[in-house]
Amino acid sequence: MNNGLCCSQLTFSNAQPFLDAPYCIPQQCFALLMLLSFSFKSVIVKPMLAMGNFRVLYNDTDASAQARTVLNVKTGLVVLTLLCFSCFLYTITVILHVFFSSPHLKDNVRYLLFAHMLINDTAYLVSGLFLFLAAIYTLYLPLPACYFVFTVASVTFRVTPYNLAIMSLERYVAICFPLRQGELVTVRKGVAAIGGMWTLGLIPNLADFITFSPFIGMLQPIVCSQGALTVRPEQGTIRFYTYTLTFTLVALVILFTYYKVLMVARSIGSNKSSALKASKTVMLHAFQLLLYMTSLLSSMVETFPFNFITYLPISSFLLFTCLPRFLCPLIYGLRDEVIRKYVKKLHSPKH
Repeated sequence: MNNGLCCSQLTFSNAQPFLDAPYCIPQQCFALLMLLSFSFKSVIVKPMLAMGNFRVLYNDTDASAQARTVLNVKTGLVVLTLLCFSCFLYTITVILHVFFSSPHLKDNVRYLLFAHMLINDTAYLVSGLFLFLAAIYTLYLPLPACYFVFTVASVTFRVTPYNLAIMSLERYVAICFPLRQGELVTVRKGVAAIGGMWTLGLIPNLADFITFSPFIGMLQPIVCSQGALTVRPEQGTIRFYTYTLTFTLVALVILFTYYKVLMVARSIGSNKSSALKASKTVMLHAFQLLLYMTSLLSSMVETFPFNFITYLPISSFLLFTCLPRFLCPLIYGLRDEVIRKYVKKLHSPKH
């Protein structure tokens, strides 16, 4: 075979195979390679690319649908929270109207403390709801404004268990020292007790402010949340020990008053005695304290990644923070015979 023979002159009848002419650049070889390349692209590459594009498009569509579902559920839970808060505000307004329009109730320390608890819970829910919406909708606020709202929320959160402890002590004095009740339990002392609650509630925030003071002058907007306001480990330590000490002391006070009142009720031996009713009231204080303690679970839930459980932050806020406050008017207000009578009179057609 002539080595100068071009591959274009080869036929299958030649003794030397077709691929034994490696030193030529034949038109047929080039055409064959182009044909194989085109076939490879058409049969293998393009379907794979099309499948990949379909998967990307499918994933984008699926992610978009999932995002819309998350947004709809989130909006529904927020609307539900706002509706419950509106009902709570209406009930609070009615009860406070009854309180301030009735001199008999204003001169009673028991109802004074109850009205203060309702006002305090309202302030806590307003500030807490604002911080919650600011966190989930990424609302940026100046640092001083955010810190002020957070201070209101944290102080009112601590004042509530103090109020429950004072209400339990008021029942304890009324049952165990009935002859000295007029001397020991007065409106003036009740107002002083309310001032003491707020002083105790502010002390941890003063310590937190001293720790946070180097940053308080920053005017750069931030996402208003507890995490953004925690810049040092000492702040978390202060909050932990404050909450632990607060709820422990209040629980001990409530247990002590319940035991003393129950002993008096058993010594009287009447199922309709005022001591027995007072013991049930103190038990309600204990139950309400447990409900308020569930609010601490809300901050623990915040440690979970939001991508793990999408609706967890909203659900925990509604269940652990809002629900105990929503139940407060029902547990204390509408259960009380005097307040219930005034509310019925207020809503009567003849009024």
